[in-house]
Amino acid sequence: MGFNTNSLSVNLIVTGLVFIMVFLMPYLDRKICGRLGITLHEGIDTNPDAPRILVLRKIILIVIFLLYLFCLAYVTFLSRGQSDSYTINSGPLLQGFANSFYIDFGFLDIINILFTEGIAAALAHIRIISVSGITQLYLNIAMLVPMGYLLPYIFDWFRQDVSRRTIPACFLTSVLIENIQLLTRHGMYDLDDIFANTLGGIIGTLLFIAFAYVNTHPNWRRDLKERRRWRRKARKTALFPFAGRMHMVRPDVYTNDEETLRRFFDEKLGFFFLNESMQGKDKALLYDCGGSQIEVICRPKGTPIPPQEIMFGANHTDLIRKRLEKSGIEVTEAQLDEYSGRRTFSILSPEGMKITFIEE
Repeated sequence: MGFNTNSLSVNLIVTGLVFIMVFLMPYLDRKICGRLGITLHEGIDTNPDAPRILVLRKIILIVIFLLYLFCLAYVTFLSRGQSDSYTINSGPLLQGFANSFYIDFGFLDIINILFTEGIAAALAHIRIISVSGITQLYLNIAMLVPMGYLLPYIFDWFRQDVSRRTIPACFLTSVLIENIQLLTRHGMYDLDDIFANTLGGIIGTLLFIAFAYVNTHPNWRRDLKERRRWRRKARKTALFPFAGRMHMVRPDVYTNDEETLRRFFDEKLGFFFLNESMQGKDKALLYDCGGSQIEVICRPKGTPIPPQEIMFGANHTDLIRKRLEKSGIEVTEAQLDEYSGRRTFSILSPEGMKITFIEE
């Protein structure tokens, strides 16, 4: 690092910045939005200007994230002088950290003392001989804790699959930093840094789950217990091994007026007509919108059509609502889904089919 990693002030500054980004900023975010009548997770906004305020909030959060990236870049290579050669640390993983300690006995002996004589007796056999390796590891971990937290906090794409998207992103960011350091000779390529940075990203992701999710879902313990019970029972079922790798498509809807429904899906909602086929005497039309498909079955005029409803899970439902209203489509008032407590609203097709959108 370009700073003196053994300096207490540097450690305090980095720790303070991590605390602000991971704890204080989300706390203020929720407080301010609550005062403005805006719900960030569940519930109905009471502020009529909520869509515009949420856009402004997103811009502010992105600016904060960009400032964090600049600070990260400054600490990792912009603050460093250029070396005369390309440097790669190819030693054993965490060797510098391990050399910071002296242990009187072997690792297994220390574990045995820990369980037989207590933690104080075990620590008495461990001496710190250098703080530089410890502070270097700590700072490398701390630097990417905010990234592991802020990526799912700010961006919907990361929030949809927190662990499988956020942690690889932190790993790739660390690899990118190390390669920039190597190519520009503003630092060395160090596998220890990649390991520590990725560990920091994992910690940040876990903190997001613990604070940004758990604190806004008071029934998470009950939900987790029910989920575990389901997993135990479902392991032997046919489709359980494929859970998470499937999604449902092509719900069937029925109509007596092909042209009216065609114009509604095509001109109003923006679905793309894929194909048509015959199902006996009925014509079937297949529409698609970004992978969401609907099969419209056209029945002869006079054939009774039962009440119909289809549901879309979506992000940015406030913006969707605004676009629908701009297109001249009547939208119901926002409501709470009785199962999840999330915001929903509905529209009606010309023939009375109900289309509901629920916030994911």
